[in-house]
Amino acid sequence: MVENQWSRVASVLDVADRPVLVAGAGVTGRSVAALFANYCDIPVVVADDHPAAADTLAETTTAPVIKVAEAQQRIEEFSLVVVSPGWRPDAPLLTAAQGAGVPVIGDVELAWRLDQAGIFGGGAHRWVGITGTNGKTTTTAMTAHMVTAAGIPAIAVGNIGTPVLQALAASTPETVLVCELSSFQLHWTAEFTPDVGVLLNLAEDHLDWHGGFAEYALAKLQLLRAPTVVVGDDPVLQDAIDTHRETISQLRDRSGGQGSWIQFSANDVPAGGVGVAGDRLLLSASAPIDHQGCVAGEDCDLAPAVGISPPGPAGIYDAAAAATAALIVGADSTAITAALASFTVADHRGQCVHTSSDGVQFIDNSKATNPHAALSAMQLGAPFVWIAGGQLKGADIRPLLQATSHNISAAIVLGVDRQQFADALAALAPSIPVVVIDSTDPVAAMNEAVSQAVAAVSRPGVVLLAPAAASLDMYSGMAERGNLFAAAARAYTQ
Repeated sequence: MVENQWSRVASVLDVADRPVLVAGAGVTGRSVAALFANYCDIPVVVADDHPAAADTLAETTTAPVIKVAEAQQRIEEFSLVVVSPGWRPDAPLLTAAQGAGVPVIGDVELAWRLDQAGIFGGGAHRWVGITGTNGKTTTTAMTAHMVTAAGIPAIAVGNIGTPVLQALAASTPETVLVCELSSFQLHWTAEFTPDVGVLLNLAEDHLDWHGGFAEYALAKLQLLRAPTVVVGDDPVLQDAIDTHRETISQLRDRSGGQGSWIQFSANDVPAGGVGVAGDRLLLSASAPIDHQGCVAGEDCDLAPAVGISPPGPAGIYDAAAAATAALIVGADSTAITAALASFTVADHRGQCVHTSSDGVQFIDNSKATNPHAALSAMQLGAPFVWIAGGQLKGADIRPLLQATSHNISAAIVLGVDRQQFADALAALAPSIPVVVIDSTDPVAAMNEAVSQAVAAVSRPGVVLLAPAAASLDMYSGMAERGNLFAAAARAYTQ
């Protein structure tokens, strides 16, 4: 950081006359409040109704905390609202702000504007934005790993865990920010234009938050402001691009994003893109990416497409996306090969967490929080007992069952929408035995689910946790759900 730059923040954000309101005192809200209170000397107030969050905030900043209802009543006192990602657009505080003409932005938008103004060290960082319904955490981590392997400083930030503002304050402009972006974060952007935008796929998710699939898709497509975009061959994503072509054109015109549009695939090598032929990851001869060591007019070998973590088509797809983004910011095939060989996927994304003495494998894919993610997780090529359920958030489970029911030997369903799973299975695959777990105690429910799965599975065989639904109806998050599954597997088997 360059200290004398912080005096410019008020003018960059046009907040000189009134304080800033931060909506939410969670991880994101704390990073925003700390920026204003500790560095910029700009008055900041935090709105949050949870006493524990306020206590945690007090450990890092002296910013006052008020109730959300009070903030709503005082909304005209504020010059800007910076909202944490989980806040719905129809939250009364935010609609009041918009009605009063107070701008509402997210932390990513805030960080990007300040970075473009040179606040964090005198020059702007390079940004790689990555989004999609599924695979964005893995692709973000892979990309940062590849770029780092090439000797270029890089940090994985955003929805993956490290707040963007925190990373900016701790790094120099030479660092590449590889930013995982949720639809929530993208909804609250207005000008955010990363150097590279990566769109992986689209499927029904968070429909309750956005109000419908069209709104959800449009939030994701905000990333197409980037001058260089990397787009997967996912058919639903391609349909959304066709449907919203006029909006996309306006986004790119407004940002000046008339640069490259590069496609990637796990099935073939797209013209001008990156994909797979045989067991190799290749860069198309016509791709608009400079890469040393390639022979003009020939596809360029980047890395093996085998032995990738996570295994299976989803891992190859994510690797193709990551390799494309990494090449654009300066990595080479040597770095990509080394990074893929050493990369290990994060927890709850398809790991075998226990194998019993009689050959039953327990696979934790708790991160499969929607049907699209579960579809990738369930491509095992062999029968399995399926543990599923949770919050469907408006998603339709039937297409998933139509595609996978031939491999489901039994199903154990739990969570708030368990009956929707049971009804769909009865209608589409009546021969599959289904056990409904009615307990709403998180530990008891998972223990009973695993116990029933152990009774149903063949030896050798597979018990797969791929819920196809969110976890917050019973669990603190998908991590707790996966951890309890692993603990129950070890407890019920030897």
